[in-house]
Amino acid sequence: MTCQKSMNPTVITHALHKSFENQPIVVDCGFQVMPGNILALLGPSGCGKTTTLRLIAGFEQLDSGSIEIDGQLVANPPLHVPPERRRAGMVFQDYAIFPHLSVADNVRFGLGKGKTAVTRTADMLDFVGLGDSSDKMPHELSGGMQQRVALARALAPNPSVLLLDEPFSNLDAALRVEVRAEVKQLLKTSGTTAIFVTHDQEEALYLGDEVAVMHNGRIEQIAAPEIIFHQPSTRFVAEFVGHTDFLDGHVQENGIATSLGLLHQESELAAGTAVSIMLRADDVHIVPNVGGNGRILDRQFVGIAYVYRVGLADGTVLHSWQSHTVNLGMGTAVNVSFNDDHELVVFHKDIA
Repeated sequence: MTCQKSMNPTVITHALHKSFENQPIVVDCGFQVMPGNILALLGPSGCGKTTTLRLIAGFEQLDSGSIEIDGQLVANPPLHVPPERRRAGMVFQDYAIFPHLSVADNVRFGLGKGKTAVTRTADMLDFVGLGDSSDKMPHELSGGMQQRVALARALAPNPSVLLLDEPFSNLDAALRVEVRAEVKQLLKTSGTTAIFVTHDQEEALYLGDEVAVMHNGRIEQIAAPEIIFHQPSTRFVAEFVGHTDFLDGHVQENGIATSLGLLHQESELAAGTAVSIMLRADDVHIVPNVGGNGRILDRQFVGIAYVYRVGLADGTVLHSWQSHTVNLGMGTAVNVSFNDDHELVVFHKDIA
């Protein structure tokens, strides 16, 4: 079911604006999605990500801006192409499977009648691994199987883009991990271009070829998952994606002075500038030392590792990820330092 990729974006959104009752919900939002790529719209509740998805689907009308799908302009006020003419498939949060229809009839819905529809339905059920369940009713299926029915139904008309609104939120934690892996494999195997909404950062980093982090209706940053995590462009992105601590410092000519010592890293900021250094738990190194500059306040066992909560003399609290073989008790004095095997992200404190 793989398809050849075009060099032109499948979806182009430009300067999208949408308000409800004079309250801005989506503000100057724009991005492109290349063929076969998956874009994750990530952000907290109320950030505008679901509204953005509904604007692309055609369920909401733009105040201003434009949307193109597969080279067709589908929204540019007053132009508003209805949802059924946008070649956009949709998987809803609650799947929206018809309870009175069989699995096959759910997938066939919208394909019309005839031999072609029957063949396409059978092909899609085989593709999602439900070929033996075509006659079952939705209540006979597990949550993961219902998810695959919804996916098959959305893909059956061969849409240009698949839109998914928090598709895994109704599944328990263990099943969620399993199903999202299956969905990613299916989307990649079929070469489907997709945009999905989530508030789960782990989900976004796993599924997205690119992640767009939204806040207050705006896209704060859009980039590959690794860039979003390791090189956030704003403090909001740094705080929202992954557990993050910040250490105060001041720029000097030879580095950045901090309570942990000098960070030997160049900065474009002027000497004397107050900064905040982003530290992930794997950026913080601890070693037991009775005369150390920190003390273990707490620890969390996460199976393969301990995450230690470490207090510094100035009241700063940092977290340190250590192997499960490093077993330190509460109150243990430790020496705290940077892991300096990569450059750390530094924010201007006044604008961080």
